[in-house]
Amino acid sequence: MVCDGYTKVWNLASGELVQLDGARGTTLRITRGTLWITLENDTRDVVLEAGDVFTIDRGGLTLVEAQNDTTVCVLARHVDEVRLRRGRPSLAARFAAWLGRFRGADGDRRWVPYL
Repeated sequence: MVCDGYTKVWNLASGELVQLDGARGTTLRITRGTLWITLENDTRDVVLEAGDVFTIDRGGLTLVEAQNDTTVCVLARHVDEVRLRRGRPSLAARFAAWLGRFRGADGDRRWVPYL
């Protein structure tokens, strides 16, 4: 089996989100699909594809979202894992909807970055 030696195997549907708390040191190996990872207090977004391996290098909250049907081999000691149900809009779609709330009814309000 491709995931020999790993403690868990996740088969995630497209858009399925997994929330990990205290996952520092957890290794994720992608065997199928594409996975998007964002880490608390970290400006980078990590995108992994089949064959990629990533070890979570920060404590705090980590969000993992399947961009399409994805299989992930997980090597972790103890991680608090919360799977959010399938069929839920993707994180990107929810973020776009949240941003949409700030637009005026006529759409003339503009977003300007604060630097």
